[in-house]
Amino acid sequence: MRIFKLFFLPALATLLLTVSGGNHAVYAEGEDPLWERPVRIGGDHNYPPYEYLDSNGLPTGYNIELSQAIARIMGMVIHIHLSSWGDMRQALDRGDVDVLMGMAHTPERFEQVDFSIPHARVHQSIWIRSGNNDIRELEDLRGREVIVMKGSVMHDFMLEHDLDAQLFLVQTLADALTLLASGRHDCALVAKLPGEYLISELNLANIYPIARALVAQDYGFAVRKGNQEMLARFNEGLALLKKSGEYRQIRDKWLGVLQPEEVPWSRIVRYSALVIGPLLLILIVVVFWSRTLRRQVALRTMELEREVAERKRAADELQVRQKQLLHADKMTSLGILVSGVAHEINNPNGLLQLSLPQLTKAYQSMEPILEEHYQQQGDFKLGWFNYSRMRTEIPQLLREMLESSNRIKRIVEDLKDFARVNDSGLDDKVDLNQVVASALRLLDNTIHKATRSFSVNYQPELPCFRGNGHRIEQVVVNLVLNACQALTSPDQAIALRTFADIPTGMVVFEVCDQGCGMDEEGLQRITDPFFTTKREIGGTGLGLSISEGIVKDHHGKLEFASTIGCGMTVSLLLPIYLEEGT
Repeated sequence: MRIFKLFFLPALATLLLTVSGGNHAVYAEGEDPLWERPVRIGGDHNYPPYEYLDSNGLPTGYNIELSQAIARIMGMVIHIHLSSWGDMRQALDRGDVDVLMGMAHTPERFEQVDFSIPHARVHQSIWIRSGNNDIRELEDLRGREVIVMKGSVMHDFMLEHDLDAQLFLVQTLADALTLLASGRHDCALVAKLPGEYLISELNLANIYPIARALVAQDYGFAVRKGNQEMLARFNEGLALLKKSGEYRQIRDKWLGVLQPEEVPWSRIVRYSALVIGPLLLILIVVVFWSRTLRRQVALRTMELEREVAERKRAADELQVRQKQLLHADKMTSLGILVSGVAHEINNPNGLLQLSLPQLTKAYQSMEPILEEHYQQQGDFKLGWFNYSRMRTEIPQLLREMLESSNRIKRIVEDLKDFARVNDSGLDDKVDLNQVVASALRLLDNTIHKATRSFSVNYQPELPCFRGNGHRIEQVVVNLVLNACQALTSPDQAIALRTFADIPTGMVVFEVCDQGCGMDEEGLQRITDPFFTTKREIGGTGLGLSISEGIVKDHHGKLEFASTIGCGMTVSLLLPIYLEEGT
């Protein structure tokens, strides 16, 4: 079904948009894909080692792994599509893909697309058959029969230089090299590294590149002109990967590294003498000086230790306050951002909700005509598939699209509620079941990635609690996120439930996970500021500390129970709402 949707939807959209006069909704260039949909990344299906399909038909290569690393570090969801280069260029122009993962930089292309910072450098070469000594440089291509890939950077290069050569266009670099090896035409223009991969894979022994590269070009991600927000995400991801060292690992794995130049021993000895001699002199002076200062240092040590301890306590307290203020400022900024993004999302989504019923009705009107043609003429193609199949699939697809549009609307509304700055007091009458349900809609994708076993049990007619629903929703989000991050396998379960503890006058939200658990010492410090067991994945140790503060403001409490390796149970208890005078 997934493959069917991938190939059928463009054809269906073309048919139905033609019927409706061509009016359709598109996503705005500045939209943040993290709020709405995965980032669609396109590439060439046969451009090794940068991007290609392996023997199992799966995308692989340097660009693939680099894109996946950027998506991971930037928290993006990506869909990778590989096809012929010409098709991918057109897909970017149409907006069917958001990013091309590899495109060579040329002045002409800078007018058509926006490029990221380069992540590689491609050397374009002239490939010839063995025994051909007539072609050695660019001028030798005049009047020759030259094979180039259609729409490639070398196709543009030949058109720009106008060498009066006869161009023979092919769809892939493999086609170019195979055609040259078969004895046809004079040469082919193919990047050196992909060419070396392809001749080995295709077992082509009678062709080779000339020693000197024809041109060297920067190579990086490309987006549609003006899509600066998308470009900024990939530039930031590249910078983070370079800083962490992962970029070099990926580059070395796929593109190789130059061997370091061997340094002569004589140079090592000479440089060592120049460095060690002054250092020895400095060391002698420092030792003599340190003896004269040691006594004074000893006198100051105790006083400094006291000052350091006092300053450390003050710094820790200041840091806690700064982090809490920063979190509050972030939540305020998030509310402003979400409000703007929600408006931009709701506009095109509103068009979808308006247009999809009209498209459904249009198809229903067309269906008798198509059915009559089917009965009289037999089966026929509609898009890529037979009408006998499409007659049942099209209504289902239209229903699914409308359901997805409605889900977008619900998610946007939940985000607006979650991020809204709420200055109301803590005396509202709030339904805990509704708060939990709203929080779970925000975390739906995270939960499905973390576990295959998730359950929620809401107590019917649960008493309301007294407080602020938006602030408690933040606590619920934090507790469920912690449970997801505690799991070590998708087979482990998370169970939630709400219930009323009438004897204590509390309503309870309980989170049970089968994750890694925590020892007694960790439980004693679990709500301390900056205490975290997830620092290696970016944890700050403030989530539960801030949550505990919110719960205390509601006169409630958080309770934790856990054993190492056996998961954890967290209970959020809040006072039941009592009417005045009750």
